[in-house]
Amino acid sequence: MIFRLSQKLNTKIKAGPLAEVPPEEPPFCDWSAHLFLVGRTQYILVSNTKSLYSTVILGKGINDSGTFIERALESLRKSLADDNQQLVFSRFIAPGASTVRFAKSLNRTVTSSMNELILNATAALEDGEAPYDVGFQLNDVLLSAIAPSKSAKYGRPREAFQAMAREMD
Repeated sequence: MIFRLSQKLNTKIKAGPLAEVPPEEPPFCDWSAHLFLVGRTQYILVSNTKSLYSTVILGKGINDSGTFIERALESLRKSLADDNQQLVFSRFIAPGASTVRFAKSLNRTVTSSMNELILNATAALEDGEAPYDVGFQLNDVLLSAIAPSKSAKYGRPREAFQAMAREMD
């Protein structure tokens, strides 16, 4: 399993030097994570690198890579269970989590899409939404990077993740 960390997050959790690595297979084991602030509170956006399916976790108390992995996986497990995708977690993510590597961001497309998700998350968090609920909202945001076809100019992370799951069956 790969967690692709932003420089800010890497500094916070002290994961060490980050390598450039190709996408992980299956794509359920490749996640990108970025630290962001809302007011004085730290949050971490964790997004599937291919589908941009996301969860938001509170950054407080996450000061090392082990705690980050634990909290990110727990949030993903809960989100996927509530999205009726628990089989994906148990079949791919949980086994992949036995070996976690940290890496640099994959490309600018993923980074810019995550920045757009962070703008949406910031607005919702400023309105008092809980981080967990914000993740669910982000999975319905329209993004051009995950458009299912050229004629469909935008896609939603939840739908892109579900399409990945159907491909694995």
